Amino acid sequence: VTNHAPHKAALSHELIAAAASYEAAKAYENHRAENGEPTSHAKAKEILAGFAGAFVDREVESKGLDYVDKEKAKYHAKKQAEEAYDSQYSNDY
Repeated sequence: VTNHAPHKAALSHELIAAAASYEAAKAYENHRAENGEPTSHAKAKEILAGFAGAFVDREVESKGLDYVDKEKAKYHAKKQAEEAYDSQYSNDY
């Protein structure tokens, strides 16, 4: 049996990415409160990307999205988290 239904997850990965970037920002603030400022702008972005990726992994597992949607969600989450970080902290480094 072949399923020719159109792929409908485009909105799903964008919503997951938005939620992931929000959760990454919250986790980053908690991390800063517990550990102090990161040593560099690049390190801060690396930490944010890790938090965003972990959130995406959890959501993809629970929602059953495919690999492509997972990678798209991770890409968008990382990009959104970095843009939010840049707008808030770019003058700190």
